Amino acid sequence: MTAREATRRTAVRSGVVHWFDGAARDLPWRAPDRTPWGVLVSEVMLQQTPVVRVEPAWRAWLEQWPTPADLAHAATADVLRAWGRLGYPRRALRLQECARVVVERHGGVVPGTEAELRDLPGVGEYTAAAVLAFAYGKRSVVVDTNVRRVLARAVGGAALPAPSYTAAERALATALAPDGDTDAARWAAASMELGALVCTAKAPKCGACPVAALCAWRQAGSPPDAHAERRRTQAWAGTDRQARGRVMAELRQADEPVDRALLTSLWHDPRQLDRAIAGLVEDGLAEQDEASRLHLPR
Repeated sequence: MTAREATRRTAVRSGVVHWFDGAARDLPWRAPDRTPWGVLVSEVMLQQTPVVRVEPAWRAWLEQWPTPADLAHAATADVLRAWGRLGYPRRALRLQECARVVVERHGGVVPGTEAELRDLPGVGEYTAAAVLAFAYGKRSVVVDTNVRRVLARAVGGAALPAPSYTAAERALATALAPDGDTDAARWAAASMELGALVCTAKAPKCGACPVAALCAWRQAGSPPDAHAERRRTQAWAGTDRQARGRVMAELRQADEPVDRALLTSLWHDPRQLDRAIAGLVEDGLAEQDEASRLHLPR
């Protein structure tokens, strides 16, 4: 890397952090009284779910289960009902499993090292890094889809990052993270915020970007997405996921086990409904009684 490029990267980092100082959203998991548990819950909820849907659910969740011990001892059916329509309800099960491990192995306190965090159920590379940065203020390399997009454009000159996270991206993100704990945590939050609010996937607001003049993608003439043909998006309507969602919604609102006849009325394709029900049972999201009625786990 040339000295000129190193200077440009430093300027990008400084510009984004300075912008964040005045543009950061007032989110509850960023408040001074946040807890590591609250940060962990927010990160799990925010996976593939927008902030506008997560914030009220997060507040209600932390009011009901403010500590890992509270969630660890909760009824699984109550946990799934509280998860509501956040999507991907297996995350709720993993979060409860995580709470139980935190209680059993760490005395009810969310651990503060990467190795211990990665050992928790459902906690991967990103979530562990985010908890280290945003809960404990430690240096870590936090890379979500928003950060990947910012780095791809501002530094790499690409419209969008590759479909899968690459070793080159990891190396770039590591090189850009400041050495100090406080600075690294601030950069992590700032780069995520820029990707979420300004450097968006479909309609980037380049006119509002604090580092537009330094952006390698704009300097290259804003070339199109080189990976467009490799990206696949699945419609929601008519999918097995939608069928599963219908069944889960019925189970969440039911006080008693639900008859199969009622479930059949929820979906137009009996075979697809069978797959959805079998998948929910296999994933531990539903159980069947001796009369083949379905209910949430006890």
